[in-house]
Amino acid sequence: MQESYEIRDGVLIVRLGSELDDHCATQIRFKTDEWIQEEGIQGILFDFSETVFMDSSGIGMLIGRYKKMKARGGFVGVAGVGRNINRIMEISGLYKIIEIFEIQ
Repeated sequence: MQESYEIRDGVLIVRLGSELDDHCATQIRFKTDEWIQEEGIQGILFDFSETVFMDSSGIGMLIGRYKKMKARGGFVGVAGVGRNINRIMEISGLYKIIEIFEIQ
C-alpha cells in the first residue's frame, strides 16, 4: 500500500505504507509540504497502522514536519504505532516532541 492523504477538521491524516524508507520519506515530505501550504493545515497525524519498517530517513521526515508545524503553531502526532515502530520512536526520542493519538 502506498501512502494516502485525507483532511479531517483541519488535520492532515497521512496513512503510511508498510515501509517508511528514504524513497517514501522523500515523497511524503514533498506531499505534506504541499498540503501544509495549500490547505492551511493545523496539524499532521501519521497513521502507522500498516507500517512495519522505518529507517532514519523516516525519523528525519517526522522531525522536519514537526519543526514546520511548530513554526505555524500546529502539531504532529502519530497513531496505530506497532511494536517495531514504537521501539524506534522510543529510542530516537520522538515521543518527546510527537504525541500519540487514536484515529476514530
